[in-house]
Amino acid sequence: MTAYTEAEGQTLRTAVFGAMVLVSTADPGSVDEESQAGVRAITLLSDDLRAIIAAAPPALPTGTTSDVEAGVLAALRDSVAIINAHEPRDVAIFRAAVSEMCRSVAGADGEVAVAERAMVTKVVEALG
Repeated sequence: MTAYTEAEGQTLRTAVFGAMVLVSTADPGSVDEESQAGVRAITLLSDDLRAIIAAAPPALPTGTTSDVEAGVLAALRDSVAIINAHEPRDVAIFRAAVSEMCRSVAGADGEVAVAERAMVTKVVEALG
């Protein structure tokens, strides 16, 4: 397992859980269904990344809605750089897994709202 620092792990947790929160809160829906969809999609991550994500609770940015969004999108960009520095082959897996998590959360209630689609697009763009 590649050694990630605690700060790097926290950035990864903020990115993964924050992305799900951004999509989930973009349009009110069934929180239970959305949470379950997100958790199922975490299994798409590599074993190393799943272990890091599960190692501690996530800390989401605080402040206004736009502060939280900006902080999560920055964490997503930073996460790609962090993973690339440790294990470049995991970058594509991370991008695909987080994108799929967001799509799963958005579609968990059977339809994807315009606001959810827009947020998924922002997340995918932040992933590069």
